[in-house]
Amino acid sequence: MAPPSPMRAFYNLLANNAVAGVVNFTVWFAITFWVFLETRSVFATGMIAGVFLVLTAGFAVWFGSLVDHYPKTRVMLGSSLASLACYALSVGLLLVTPEPVFRDVAAPQLWLLIGLVMLGVIAGNVRTIALPTLVTLLVPEDRRDKANGLVGMATGIGFLTTSMISGLLVAWAGMTGAIGFAIGLTVLVIGHLLTVRMPDSARVAASGTDADTGPDARPDRRVDLRGTLKVVGAVPGLFALILFAAFNNLLGGVFMALMDAYGLSLMPVEAWGFLWAAVSVSFIVAGLIIARVGLGPKPLRTLMIVNLIMWSVASVFTLQTSILLLAFGCACWMFLGPWAEAAEQTTLQKVVPYERQGRVFGFAQSVEQAASPLTAFLIGPLTQFIVIPFMTDGWGAETLGGWFGTGPDRGMALVFTVAGLCGVVLTILAFNSGAYRRLSAAYAAAPDKDAASG
Repeated sequence: MAPPSPMRAFYNLLANNAVAGVVNFTVWFAITFWVFLETRSVFATGMIAGVFLVLTAGFAVWFGSLVDHYPKTRVMLGSSLASLACYALSVGLLLVTPEPVFRDVAAPQLWLLIGLVMLGVIAGNVRTIALPTLVTLLVPEDRRDKANGLVGMATGIGFLTTSMISGLLVAWAGMTGAIGFAIGLTVLVIGHLLTVRMPDSARVAASGTDADTGPDARPDRRVDLRGTLKVVGAVPGLFALILFAAFNNLLGGVFMALMDAYGLSLMPVEAWGFLWAAVSVSFIVAGLIIARVGLGPKPLRTLMIVNLIMWSVASVFTLQTSILLLAFGCACWMFLGPWAEAAEQTTLQKVVPYERQGRVFGFAQSVEQAASPLTAFLIGPLTQFIVIPFMTDGWGAETLGGWFGTGPDRGMALVFTVAGLCGVVLTILAFNSGAYRRLSAAYAAAPDKDAASG
C-alpha cells in the first residue's frame, strides 16, 4: 500500500475537524437559542458567552501543551471523546429534569446543563489549536496561507450548516434533539479519525517530542509557560499582535453576548437560524478566495485593513431596525473573519518554531480570549438593566429615539454601535504603531522552513 501523501492527510484531518466543528457549533448555538427562548433573559445569554470565554481562556495554554507534547491525531481523538462524555451527561440531565425548571434563570439545573454543554464545546478547542500546527507540518510554506483559507472555508461550511441545523433542532426537538444529533455525529467523527493515516515524515515530526530535549531524551510534559513566553518575546512585535487580538476580542464579547438576543428579538428562531446560514456563505466564499489567491506578501497589513473594515461595518449595521441591514452587517463580518484569522495564523506559522507552535497558539488563544469574558459578563447585565431602560423610557429614548428608535432591541443596537466605533479607533492606533512595523519586518526576515522536513 502506497504511503499517504501529506496533503491527503491534511485534507482528511481538515474534513474531520470541519464535522467536529459542526457538532460543537450546533450545540453552542442551540443552547444559546434555547436558553433565551426559555427564559427571555439577555442576562442569561451574556452569561453563556462569558462561561464559554472563561473556559476557552482557562484551558487554552494547557491545550497547547497537549498539542505539542502528544501526537496531534491522538489529542484530537481525546477531544472528541471528552465532548461525547459531556454531551451524554447533558442528555441525562435533560431527561431527568422537568422542563419548567429550565425556565427559571436562577435554577441550578439550568446552569449545570449550561456548564456541561460548554465543557463539551470547549473540549473541541484542542482541535482549533492542533489544526494550524498541522498546516505547518503537512503543507509547504509557500502554500500555507492558501491552506489557512481552506480552514476558513471549512469553518464557514460549519457555520452555514450549524445555523440551519441548530435553529431547526431547537424549534422541532428542543435541546434534547440538538444534543442527540451532536452525539451521533461525534461517534462518526471518532470512527473516521481512527482511519486517518499520517505520512512517515510527518508522524516523526508530530510525535510530540520537544526539539529542545532531543529525540532520544525524555520529553518534558509540563505546560512550560515560561518557555512559551520566551519564544513569544523573542519575536519583535508578537506580544503586541496578541494584545491587539485581545482588545479586539474585548469588543467582540459584546457581539457574542448580544447578537443572538438581538436577532431573536426581530425574528423567529427558525428564521434567525436560516439568516445565519445565508450569511455564512460569505465565510465560505472568503475561504475559497484565500485558498485561490492567498493573502499576499504582507499578511499583517491584510489583518489591519480587514479589522478596520469590520469595525466600521459593526458601527453602522444596527443604526436602524432592519433585518436587511442586520443581514448585511453579519455577512460582511463573516466574509472578513477568515482573512483576519488566516493572516494571524500565517504569521505565527512562519515566525514561531514548529515544536513550540501548539503552546504559542494556545497562549495566544488564552490571552486573546481572556479579555472577552469581562465584556460578556458585564455587557449582559449592563444592557439588561441600564442600556435597555435608557433606550425604552429613559433619557436616551427621549433624545435619540426620534431617529434611532426605542425599545429593548434599540438598547442592544446602541451597544453594538459604540463597540464598533471603539474598534475603529483601536485598529487605527495599531496600524500606526511601532510594534506593527517591527513584526512586519520579522515576518519578512524569517526563513522559509517546512516542519516535516526539519
